[in-house]
Amino acid sequence: MNNNFYPIYVAAFSLMLAFNVLAQPAATPFNPKPAEGDLILPMPDDAEMVFRRIEVPGEGFWGSQERIIQLGDATGGMFEGLQRSQINASFPAQGDKELGFIVLAKYELTVGQFISVMGMDHLLSVSADPEIHKLPSLEGRSLREALMTPLVFVSPYEIEQFIRSYNAWLFDPDHPERRANIPQIDNIPGYVRLPTEEEWEYSARGGLNALQSGTFEDRLPFEQRVINEHAWHLGNARHQLRTIGLRQANSVGLHDMLGNAQEITSGRFRPEIWQGQPGGMTVRGGSVSTPAADLRSSLRAELDVYAWNQDQERMEERRSFNTGARLSLGSNVVVSTSQRARIEQEYEAYRQEARRSSPVGRSLDNLVAQATVSLDTVDPILDRLILQDPNLAEPLAAVQAHMQTARERLDFAQRASARSLLQDAARNGVNLSVYLSRLSQLQASRENALELAEISTRYQQQLSLIDQRIDELQSSLNEQLLGYRSKIAELGDYDTHYVTYAFDVLADIERTDRESVVMELIKGHLEEYVDNRRADIEEWLKTFELRFALFEG
Repeated sequence: MNNNFYPIYVAAFSLMLAFNVLAQPAATPFNPKPAEGDLILPMPDDAEMVFRRIEVPGEGFWGSQERIIQLGDATGGMFEGLQRSQINASFPAQGDKELGFIVLAKYELTVGQFISVMGMDHLLSVSADPEIHKLPSLEGRSLREALMTPLVFVSPYEIEQFIRSYNAWLFDPDHPERRANIPQIDNIPGYVRLPTEEEWEYSARGGLNALQSGTFEDRLPFEQRVINEHAWHLGNARHQLRTIGLRQANSVGLHDMLGNAQEITSGRFRPEIWQGQPGGMTVRGGSVSTPAADLRSSLRAELDVYAWNQDQERMEERRSFNTGARLSLGSNVVVSTSQRARIEQEYEAYRQEARRSSPVGRSLDNLVAQATVSLDTVDPILDRLILQDPNLAEPLAAVQAHMQTARERLDFAQRASARSLLQDAARNGVNLSVYLSRLSQLQASRENALELAEISTRYQQQLSLIDQRIDELQSSLNEQLLGYRSKIAELGDYDTHYVTYAFDVLADIERTDRESVVMELIKGHLEEYVDNRRADIEEWLKTFELRFALFEG
């Protein structure tokens, strides 16, 4: 850094190292919670940027069905509607063709890291934070904590300029050693950038660990009762940012993904991640101003990059007191001719298989509906050709006849598919209702066993067996609930008359009382999904509990 603050900064850095050597030898101000698997890149003035690799499932460049994930939250705000997405790796995993990984910074970008690249004078000139202007006069612990605090109160464009300058420093031709730890594709290194929303939310939810444990779609990546151990929020921070690394990391080793500073992601904010009017920039994760009850992995909001100053009647760049950034490492899609050849070879298999079930391969309704729409677009073209050349009327009429046959077959396929989905949802619902009834009975048995166990220890084994059975039933119940939600969501993509047809067909089949109640619930839940495009499974489960906890039949 070429400014008067440089000697002070170096001295502070030495003090920080000395402090951390006493507390934990391997720790540094830039990595206060070192862990196995940390990926460390150098920065100017002996600073560091620490990253974590987050594994992504699926073989090859295009991926497979294992990469299709669910984002959003049925109980979240209007900008968090459930949607299917495909998470993709930025880099291949060496020695494992069935895994790739994305790379996110372990901590939020700090004041000290920004200074190491841009200099103190530059920060003072672009920051709207009154506390920043006290930095040159700070020393000791106060200086150390200030430098370890997330960078806020600068515009998103300043963060982009920092990224640009940091990349330029990393790739200085005279210093190839600086890029030694950057992941590569075909011996070509990646570069520093902001993460996408999909990368951010996938990592916040716990990545592959959460997918494999069945917790990926949970509202939080940890239990609500331990939120204070993982996040700085309004209840425990009161609008005051904290230094990095004070709270526990999530399951993939990332700190402060929820709370502390809300984090800018790449791209423009849209009401839904994929669609809607493009606006400002998207910020994720909540902050020290977010109530604990509102924190969730899906939380997203718009940062108005340019804000209208009503008093002065002018547009101003937004510099927010609680908005920062977390960096990531990425690469170009095509980095070499050999890699492009591999991508092309894989595409045909992907198009025939995984793409059919990926969001981009679906229409707003479903694949069969997409084919029907495509056929409908041909009719006006044929009619126009017939008008232009009457001699084509006869052969084109034959084409239209074949198209009509295709439409009829597609119509039949959609009817059959809708009926099958409704039957599957009903099966999940019946199983769910049975498990709820059994759980209610077991809970009553447990209360009796608990009373007996307090009298005599010989009933402890009976209590343990009941608890084991309750856990098994709860696991089976959750599986059926997820299956029920999935079928309702798929059925909600069908045109109304196909859904009506499915209900009419199943209405003619003799049902038990339990099955009849389940069908009533399905109809109500399906209507809710179609109206809101969200599956509120917690509320749906409550409706099942009310109807079936003491159900007999």
